[in-house]
Amino acid sequence: MRRPGGVAWLERHQVPLYLAGIASGAAVGVTVPSVVGTAESSIEPLLGLLLYATFLGIPFARIGEALRDWRFLTTVLAVNFVAVPLVVFTVSRLVADDQALLIGVLFVLLTPCIDYVIVFSGLAGGATDRLLAAAPLLMIVQMLCLPAYLWFFVGTDFVRTVEFAPFAQAFVVLIVLPLIAAGLTQLASARTRWGAVETLATGAMVPLMVATLAVVVASQIAGVREQIGSLAAVIPVYVLFTLVMTVVGAAAGRVARLDAPGRRSVVFSGVTRNSLVVLPLVLALPSAYDLAPLVVVTQTLVELVVMVTFVRLIPLLIVDRRAANGVEQRGAQS
Repeated sequence: MRRPGGVAWLERHQVPLYLAGIASGAAVGVTVPSVVGTAESSIEPLLGLLLYATFLGIPFARIGEALRDWRFLTTVLAVNFVAVPLVVFTVSRLVADDQALLIGVLFVLLTPCIDYVIVFSGLAGGATDRLLAAAPLLMIVQMLCLPAYLWFFVGTDFVRTVEFAPFAQAFVVLIVLPLIAAGLTQLASARTRWGAVETLATGAMVPLMVATLAVVVASQIAGVREQIGSLAAVIPVYVLFTLVMTVVGAAAGRVARLDAPGRRSVVFSGVTRNSLVVLPLVLALPSAYDLAPLVVVTQTLVELVVMVTFVRLIPLLIVDRRAANGVEQRGAQS
């Protein structure tokens, strides 16, 4: 299907637009500190709309098929709950002497993303439907495993101070409700041309992503700026985690003999963390861990830059040869 000119322009320039969203959010957050409260309250609604637009572009029959793809689901679970804890334990040794930094790092790196990873993976040609199908499993397993991981890394006394209810709330608001809304929209559109709904979803994706990136950065950049001296120590941890998990995810997808879209999504899932969901948990910690929320926010800022880069980089690293061959064949026929 030929995309409208405006949508095609947005897609061609999506990476510069995302970087512009991050930069504008940073500028507003630093120069207008009063915007922080409004920006924070806007994150969840914008993220919900972004996921609604993503789900709207996926025919629900494909989600049903994705649920039966046990090879992909098993690979994603193994990467996130076998490989990631081993990598996190290793890289977190860089800040193990500072309890607040360590706690923030553990919370954010041990929890796989279940929201905008779906969007970024789709923009990079990943298996959006399969990653969406994996989201409930990823959410449930991380809720069960995080206390055990924290107990192993930190101890029983700390685990007792953590309130895990925000996990369930985030799952309902960011996955269940947008998914139901998208399903109802598709049902209501059944008597019209499917292309109209698909075009609407595609056209909304880039502007919604730009807006989401801008408000996330605007809401948190001032706090990070104030504590940058203390937080600088966690940046190498996040960069190292990203590099290692990119290799691990790509290797796991190849060992599992997944197709290129599946391998791309495994990489995105292994790298992208659940920072926006775990932030309320970390904010509720005792005052001794006041720096931990900013540690989580720092990961978000690092990750956003990584994700914008990955939209272009991962398709170059993991080439979809079947799609490339199809383009070559169509060119030869014409």
